Formats: sequence, C-alpha cells, structure tokens
Amino acid sequence: MGAVARTTALGEWREAKLSGGAVLYADRGQGAPVVFVHGLLVNADLWRKVVPDVAAAGFRCLSPDLPFGAHQVPVPEAHLSPAGAADLLAEFLEHLNLRDVTLVANDTGGAITQILMTRHPERVGRVVLASCDAFERFPPRLFAYLPLLAKLPGSMWVMAQTLRMRWTHNLPITFRWITKGRFDEETIESFLGPTRRSAGVRADLRRFLRGMKRRHLLTAAEQLPAFDKPVLLAWASEDRIFPVADAYRLAGVLPNAEVVEIPDSYTFLPEDQPQRLAEVVVRFAGRHDAADASPRHADAGRAAGDRA
Repeated sequence: MGAVARTTALGEWREAKLSGGAVLYADRGQGAPVVFVHGLLVNADLWRKVVPDVAAAGFRCLSPDLPFGAHQVPVPEAHLSPAGAADLLAEFLEHLNLRDVTLVANDTGGAITQILMTRHPERVGRVVLASCDAFERFPPRLFAYLPLLAKLPGSMWVMAQTLRMRWTHNLPITFRWITKGRFDEETIESFLGPTRRSAGVRADLRRFLRGMKRRHLLTAAEQLPAFDKPVLLAWASEDRIFPVADAYRLAGVLPNAEVVEIPDSYTFLPEDQPQRLAEVVVRFAGRHDAADASPRHADAGRAAGDRA
C-alpha cells in the first residue's frame, strides 16, 4: 500500500484481489454505493474534487484504479479487451458485494461502463455517463492513433518519456481539449508516473489499447435498449472530443435516460466542473431533495452496499 501516497480526498486506500490481479481502490463515506470509473491514462485521482461532496451527501464512494495506464499495480493475468475490462469492473463490484450501485463514468470509463451495462447489469442500479466514448467514437478521432501506436514495440515507453515534457500537454492529441485548466505537478505525476516507471503498467496499457475498436461500442449500442434502469447523460456542452450530440443520440437508444448539459467544461468534467458534477450525481442518485429532481429518482439510492 505504500506506493499509493496520493490524495487523501478519496478516502482510505484498499486492495481488491481479483482473478486477474490486484486492483487498488479508495473508499470514503457511508451509505448507498457510488463507484467512479475513470478513463485512459488517468486513475482514481481524477475524482479527487468530486468524491468529497458526494460522500458528504451520504454516499459510500469507491474509486478504483483500473488498468488503463495510470494504475499502480500491473495486472498481467487480466483480460484487457474492452469486454475483459468490463468483466473486471463487474468482478470488482461482486468482490465488494456491492448492490444497487450508481456508476459514474467519464471518458474511456464510459465506454467500459456501457459494455458492462450489456454484460453485467445485475448489480447496477443507475448510471451517470459524463462525456464519454459512444457508438463509433471508440477511440475518438483525435486519439485514433493510440491503438496503432500500441502495435509498435517499445512505443509505450517512448510515449511515456515524451509526455514528461510539459509543452506536449498543450497539443490537441494529448490534454489540450480534455480539460480547460492545467493539472498541477502532483496530479501529472499520479497520472503519468506509473507508465513511465513500470514495464508491467506499460504492458497493460498496450494490451488495452490494442483492443480498442469501434465495433465493441457499436455492438453495445445495439444491446443498450435492454438496459431499462435510469441513466443520466451529464455532458460538457463545449466538449470537443465527444460532441454533446452524442449524449442525445445515446438518450434515443436508452429507454430510461435524460440529458443534462454542463457548461464551461471540456471532456474532464471532474476537473473543470467538479462541484456541478457532484451536485448532479447526488440529485440523480436519489438522496437530494432538489426541486427539479424527477419522481423516478426519488427512491433511486435506497439500498446500500455491504462493506467488504
């Protein structure tokens, strides 16, 4: 556990020993479970500004470090295809005996969550998809080079070393259109340090990237009409990577979905608009008496997960 000397905002760090390897996760608060799913080349620290507000509203917030390139512990035995990553997330929920879960997912984590919704809906109570991959946008056009790059031996090491130069973070093919702000040094090290330091993490990232193909989300989209639980599409209205039109397109596929546009943000809503996103999550999860909460959400957060 000593390797996880990161923000304390997410709560206490623990380890879930799953069939494919150990997954570190942070646990904060008590109440109905909310599980936060990050995307590519970031980790649970993405949610450091959101979790405190959600936990304070009466929820148990769990933030796993998924093997998407910024995780601390390699998982060499895990299947890291998109379906395999969804199965890993489902196994995490089962391992902690979490039920009636609210999943909150951003960026690539939203893609994995959509696949989970079609493969393992049994423990999921409701879903918040916050500006993420959808339909044929997996990966999105600006990052379509990543699966191709991953086919080249040694490419992940080269990429990790290149990203040490801060000027590269201003490029559209890195972080320029992901967040309106700039990450501080501690956060950059949390996100990019593991890939730079660990050959095992680089191997995991390479396996995951090589499996990213649009057919996975297109197939999921065909099956999503069977997911009739509440879904909130919390989308950055200025998103340049995942246009807000994708949110309305998803809403047309899902039988129980609504769209909330959040202004003044790019893809990383947890970074650009964390308080607004937290408010939306709390209200949607059914524990807030906001005047505009819809009736179908009133009882959404009753069942609490059992603490492992």
